[in-house]
Amino acid sequence: MNQFKQLTYLLKDSVSHRVYRTVTAIFFISSVLLLAGCEREPNLYLHQGGKETTMDLPKIDLELKVLWDYEFKYDVVYDWEAEWKYGWDDDDNKLFGKIGYTEPSVFEIRRYFTQDVQYGAHEAPYKNLIQSKQLTANYDFGFWDILAWNDIQTADGIQSVRIDESSTYEYVTANTGQTMFPSKYNASQFSNSFYQPEELFAGYEKGIEINRNLDGFVFDENRNCWVRKLEMQIQPVTYIYLTQIILHNNRQHTRIVTGIDGSGNLSGMARSVNLNTGVTGRDAITVNYNMRMKFDQQMKDGEKVDIIGGRVLTFGMPKLNPSRLDNHSYMESLAKVRDADLNNRHYLDVKMQFYNGKDSTLVFDVTDQVRRLYRGGVITIDLDMTKVPVPVRPGGSGFDAVVKDFEEKQWEFDM
Repeated sequence: MNQFKQLTYLLKDSVSHRVYRTVTAIFFISSVLLLAGCEREPNLYLHQGGKETTMDLPKIDLELKVLWDYEFKYDVVYDWEAEWKYGWDDDDNKLFGKIGYTEPSVFEIRRYFTQDVQYGAHEAPYKNLIQSKQLTANYDFGFWDILAWNDIQTADGIQSVRIDESSTYEYVTANTGQTMFPSKYNASQFSNSFYQPEELFAGYEKGIEINRNLDGFVFDENRNCWVRKLEMQIQPVTYIYLTQIILHNNRQHTRIVTGIDGSGNLSGMARSVNLNTGVTGRDAITVNYNMRMKFDQQMKDGEKVDIIGGRVLTFGMPKLNPSRLDNHSYMESLAKVRDADLNNRHYLDVKMQFYNGKDSTLVFDVTDQVRRLYRGGVITIDLDMTKVPVPVRPGGSGFDAVVKDFEEKQWEFDM
């Protein structure tokens, strides 16, 4: 699978319907489905000629399909592999994980019955946890909303993302809630850094009508029931940024920067996202992540450089749903991103160790790059070390380094 690809899911939905003379509802559970935490479905009663007839509730099959592919919708070419100089080796995999997304295997499904009101208010949902890519469940006649997201699995059992579905039934919010430690530099707006969220994908479909006329249904002879299929798209709501600081002329007579403290920060990123709408919250935070330094990396032109690189996951920029920008031109999309991100700046910082035993936190303004890569991508800083002052005391003051040429780039990247 290619790296950094847009993840799209298709949730296919079907319904089965058969009339019985009995007074009980019958569940059908797919043989390819493993369900946990399912709630009992209500019986459905129809009245025909004064007689009460019980029917099986309609059923919908949700089938998850994962598509790994780029979607370029603009005339601007962005080749992230050409931009990415840091590379990726086994040590990087151990430290950061895979460079791109990992396909999830467990999913949470929430089904909201709004009865006869399309787009009506939500009450307590039916909950399903599935460990396969299919869900078969019963649906009463009326209107339904369906929300799906992936269950997060971590190797150490510690999860940064918090899912809030108790504050309101109208929507589910994901956020990263743990404060790590004070930010490395003096920035009152971003005084603390937070753990980065895990990979998270979500999709939402509302106003789904299940009617008594069997509109859109076909009869499945194998299952002896009526089937209707529904498609629902799931997209990532966390976005991957690869950050790299290329140190040019770092080694003349002696190496100027000899190492880093192993972590970096990217500020101005959203702390939360609404899973129903995909729109991020208004609050901007600093996201902490791991970084690593590699020495004597050869560039295509033969130059040898030292590179500091890392992989960071974020909810993206505040007040924005990048997937909603697909129907606009690239310049229109950038204008909408700037409007949403107005007065918010994005800084990348890294604490460097110098040859004289002193250290300094260097801070870079990468606002333009983050806005252009509103779905994630490669953030590059080219730094000429002959122009960087060597600190003369421990914990030297951070500064905005001059980054050459990056502001002239114009490209678009869809994950």
